[in-house]
Amino acid sequence: MSDIKKVQKAKKGNHKAFQELIDEEKVKLYKMAFMYMKNEEDVLDVFQETVYKAFVSLKNLKEDEYFSTWITRILINTSLDHIKKKNRVVPMDRESIERKVNPYFSSEKDMDLLEAVMKLDEKYKTVLVLRFYQDYSIKQIAEILEYPEGTVKTNVHRGINILRDTLKEDCVNE
Repeated sequence: MSDIKKVQKAKKGNHKAFQELIDEEKVKLYKMAFMYMKNEEDVLDVFQETVYKAFVSLKNLKEDEYFSTWITRILINTSLDHIKKKNRVVPMDRESIERKVNPYFSSEKDMDLLEAVMKLDEKYKTVLVLRFYQDYSIKQIAEILEYPEGTVKTNVHRGINILRDTLKEDCVNE
């Protein structure tokens, strides 16, 4: 069954169709939440709250084919709200990061890149995670974040330049 049909069924109250949609998105959503929250408990809270918000407001989804984009936007906003609410940054040691993302990253170089991305301002981190870790297009990112495409492109390029400078400094300092 296509995703659009599942969304339509879920909108009509079919809980199984909604569960199938969430099952298809859960890995992507978990990874995205982890990029923001950096610890298991907060990731699970954000994920659960995102699913709840999506379930409650599914009838408000205007275009069924954008379910994935819509739920990703909910997750990002929920993550940012959660961060603001706690008003803290959770430091994470290298071993914890490696334990969580080792299946997805194969080398030390990948870990250094991930650490550098995690240190970026939220606006750069968000667009880079969506662009390079979630493989969204500039247009899709603009829709998710409700930014103009030009702003997204600028933030991607600035984020890349900051990463390039940061990683270059690290190489020189070693």
